Amino acid sequence: MPLTTDQKSEVIEKFKRADGDTGSPEVQVALLSERINHVGDHCKANPKDVHSRGGLLKMVGTRRNLLKFIKSKDFDRYRSLIETLGLRR
Repeated sequence: MPLTTDQKSEVIEKFKRADGDTGSPEVQVALLSERINHVGDHCKANPKDVHSRGGLLKMVGTRRNLLKFIKSKDFDRYRSLIETLGLRR
């Protein structure tokens, strides 16, 4: 199930860097993380759903590339984003 408009706007509000910001890497990573969590739960409940698993792996790779980009530009932003999202425990 995709994210609702309310959930999406809540995530954007939390991670935006300026007013009207919807495309910064931080927002993209946060939205992808929410979708990954939802699809991950779906894949746990439905282990034979191979197509959703493929989409999940694609989203994880996209998130990894965005995190790599943020890390190369500003390590402090990367660290705070990782801590906020609870990634890389």
